[in-house]
Amino acid sequence: MCRRAGGGYDQRMSALPQRRARRFTGAALIWCGVALYPCVLFFTVSTRGLPGQLDIVLSVGLTALVMAQLRRRPLVALGILGFAWIVAFMQVKSGAIAGLEILLTDVAVGYITATHARRLSVPVAVTTGVLQVLSLAAWRFVDEVFLSTAVLAMAVTWMAGDSIRVRRAHAEALREQATAQAVSAERLRIARELHDMVAHSIGIIAIQAGVGGRVIATQPEEARNALDAIEATSRDTLSGLRRMLTALRKDEPGAAPLGPAPGLADLDRLAAATKDAGVEVELRRTGEPGPLPPDVDLSAYRIVQEAVTNVVRHAGTERCRVTIDYRGEELAVEIADDGCGGVVGTGYGIVGMRERVALLRGEFTAGPRPGGGFRVAARIPLPAAVA
Repeated sequence: MCRRAGGGYDQRMSALPQRRARRFTGAALIWCGVALYPCVLFFTVSTRGLPGQLDIVLSVGLTALVMAQLRRRPLVALGILGFAWIVAFMQVKSGAIAGLEILLTDVAVGYITATHARRLSVPVAVTTGVLQVLSLAAWRFVDEVFLSTAVLAMAVTWMAGDSIRVRRAHAEALREQATAQAVSAERLRIARELHDMVAHSIGIIAIQAGVGGRVIATQPEEARNALDAIEATSRDTLSGLRRMLTALRKDEPGAAPLGPAPGLADLDRLAAATKDAGVEVELRRTGEPGPLPPDVDLSAYRIVQEAVTNVVRHAGTERCRVTIDYRGEELAVEIADDGCGGVVGTGYGIVGMRERVALLRGEFTAGPRPGGGFRVAARIPLPAAVA
């Protein structure tokens, strides 16, 4: 096994220089074609054309190649494009060549404006517009109307590209804001749940302290038991708070839900409710179940709850499998289905699950399964005392 794995690694490493060489060769050929573009265009518009209209085919193909390079090297591609068409227009001064020069360079400027900041797009648009006007001014048949049309076309192209860029930036900002709000809402929900957990623990401590204070003189053994319970409860509570509250932001206070927090022991009830909704949940528990910290138990339950809810809403299947694996030093949770919901949606349930696991310093993955369906998996480390 080791030899096969090592051999595969050696093969991949030996093939790496070949892939790099092929990539370099491809890039070199592309830029050679881009560099030859002005010469080919010159022969195309001049009377010394290549036989069989080969020059027209080469010009069209190299024009598309130069336009494609706007994505990687926008300024270089625009410079070559503008230089080639200015030279072509100076060779054959005609309205068709002038129109193609304006059209192609304006399209390139519009793309740069839509994909780059104004500090780059404004100088590019101004420089290109000035070169267009200077090249057209050398044509004795051009008039002020034609020059004004060229300037107006450049201005409209820049405004259209800038509008597209602004809309994209605004949409990206809205997505980031929505994600941040989802994370904040999930953290606030976790904080409220921790509030209930801490209130429950403090209540137990208060009761045990009262019992110990009443029986310490007459029943020392009962008082010792009460102190042991206080110590164990306080240690568990402080451990959970230390792992989670240090990472939580301060949010606006809200009404905290009352009642005991759910845990993995309530998965059977969750499975029954999910079955009523039309999806049968197959529960699997492996390893040696043991007591879990309240925050880990609650977070694991919420992950299963959210994942199963997504199966009901989006998977379009009648079954899913939930696996709880007690591994001693960590708790592993997996929810898998064979449905059609194989793409991460636009909602924020997965964002909340990832946030919960991150606060517990665990690992979280979610995505389509190779054979179809969807899989959500989380690994949450357990404190040393519990492990």
